[in-house]
Amino acid sequence: MIKLTRLNGKPFTLNALYIEQVESFPDTTITLTNGKKFVVRESEEGVMLRVRDFYHSVNVLGLQSDTEGS
Repeated sequence: MIKLTRLNGKPFTLNALYIEQVESFPDTTITLTNGKKFVVRESEEGVMLRVRDFYHSVNVLGLQSDTEGS
């Protein structure tokens, strides 16, 4: 799950596994796999970083954690 902010300033949490697309129109718009859209205050790059961090934290991409031994 990632924390984001709606344009009206209200925070919410989104399951990053359902994100299909992130675009800037210029507002950042997130499209989910079910077609639902969210417009957020965060930049496209900021959303992408949060998604990447989420995937890393749940080991979706098979990435090793920095805290694991070599």
